Amino acid sequence: MMSSKDFLVLTEKKAGDAMEIGELRHRITFQKKNVTINPNGFEIETWEDVKTVWAAASHLHGREFYEAAQVQAEHTVKFTIRYIKGIEPSMVILFNEKRYNIIAIDNIKYKNKWIEIRGQEVMPSG
Repeated sequence: MMSSKDFLVLTEKKAGDAMEIGELRHRITFQKKNVTINPNGFEIETWEDVKTVWAAASHLHGREFYEAAQVQAEHTVKFTIRYIKGIEPSMVILFNEKRYNIIAIDNIKYKNKWIEIRGQEVMPSG
């Protein structure tokens, strides 16, 4: 039998207001690009760590997967984190030794509690 506490958690989770804390079990790092000029006058791009946070991470499935596949985003991961300021689409996410370009940022229901980020894996060139 479901207790009133269990019902409240399920109701909040369904509404996008709450998440089980155990789901935030992955470390991700946000990075921003820095461009400097070397002594020969060429641009050098480096990535600087901005913030490391706990996140829930999952591959897209169902309708989300098929929508992503329409734009060739088969290596797309959905990250959910606690709300923080300053996340920008120009940043990248490091997760499991892979880099992900940020393709969408959603402040869920504009409540400043959770942010859902879709990231597309940067495929190594070569």
